[in-house]
Amino acid sequence: MELSKVLAILIFISSLAFLFQVSHGQDSKEDFLRAHNAARAQVGVPPMKWDDQVAAFAQNYANQRRGDCKLVHSGGGGRYAENLAWGSGNLSGTAAAKMWVDEKAYYSYNSNTCAGGHQCGHDTQVVWRRSVRLGCAKFRCNNGGTFITCNYDPPGNYVGQKPY
Repeated sequence: MELSKVLAILIFISSLAFLFQVSHGQDSKEDFLRAHNAARAQVGVPPMKWDDQVAAFAQNYANQRRGDCKLVHSGGGGRYAENLAWGSGNLSGTAAAKMWVDEKAYYSYNSNTCAGGHQCGHDTQVVWRRSVRLGCAKFRCNNGGTFITCNYDPPGNYVGQKPY
């Protein structure tokens, strides 16, 4: 093969690898952890660690939602808390975590309440001090959307308790 053809093939393969990385990036366990732990650091809470058992639970439940992609909570099997996200395109894990953490704007730590008409429970679960193990899963639904679930062990968001 001519050198120019070899170079052209290498450039093409490199381009495909880059496009794959761009479209599928921000979904590794490190990415999920980094997004969660950045939010935790902002409020002085120690970082979580990835847990393969919690991640397996998340993946098992995510697989059950593949057909309909509905944001229906699993119930955590009685062991885990859970945040869910859905996007019509290829939602990344870090984008899902950002959606949850953005709820912080509506949370009042002093009164331990959320502003009327808003949700805060996703953010408070991300930063719940006693939740120390994380497992997440992502997949593309049959309808083309993206379903993301993160589970937290031990669970948090107990009524009357502050997250940190």
